[in-house]
Amino acid sequence: MKKLAWSMILGSAFMVSCGPKSTAVTGPKFTSAEHLAQGKTVFENSCNRCHKLPDPAKHDDQDWIKTLSRMAPKAKLSDEQHQMVYDYLISVNKK
Repeated sequence: MKKLAWSMILGSAFMVSCGPKSTAVTGPKFTSAEHLAQGKTVFENSCNRCHKLPDPAKHDDQDWIKTLSRMAPKAKLSDEQHQMVYDYLISVNKK
């Protein structure tokens, strides 16, 4: 019984430490200049709180999906903000 209790506690601690992963982004959605500008603002203001801003060319489109799905919950981004940041990053990457 003690082993079961400990495994449940450790399992819960592991899930809390990993946090939820956002699945808002599966590909580009917003392409208007207004949405891309909002994505840039969210990227600069949210991501810069915890670390230096990464170069958008650091990742390709699929890598940004993976990276943002891990980071967006930590930055407390809404699904829409997450999508706008992704769309901004890949739009800059394509220039």
